[in-house]
Amino acid sequence: MSKKIRRRELEPDPIYNSALVTKLINYVMRKGKKSVARKIVYKAFEIIKEKTKKDPVEVFEKALKNAGPILEVRPKRIGGATYQVPMEVKPHRRIALALRWIIEAAKTKGGKPMYQKLAEEIISAANNEGTAVKKKENVHKMAEANKAFAHFASFGG
Repeated sequence: MSKKIRRRELEPDPIYNSALVTKLINYVMRKGKKSVARKIVYKAFEIIKEKTKKDPVEVFEKALKNAGPILEVRPKRIGGATYQVPMEVKPHRRIALALRWIIEAAKTKGGKPMYQKLAEEIISAANNEGTAVKKKENVHKMAEANKAFAHFASFGG
């Protein structure tokens, strides 16, 4: 009955030829100012290249892998009570959450330009540390703590 919504494929960005970089640019973008977002991301990638002496896209992909949650808790109402039910995170959502958390972590730091904060957060996430990775660990802890309700995940809903 309901038609499945098609996911739009993003054009890979011109410099690094990666759709993930395009996604990052779109997440950084505020008020439709894509050129500003592009400058921030590319400057951040230059800093990553300088500091790690590695391909910035590889470092970025590793950061996404480290910051992306495998499990998360979702509220589910069963007979008047709301349970936090642990569920597996779909790959698309995992990337979206990792991107959101990395950018959020970079924003909350103060006193530096955004591109520097973003570069630092991506590098620290690639090294399995930093705020975004902490957030993932907290989400996993919540899922672990609510493992008793995992059997509710199979109920319809």
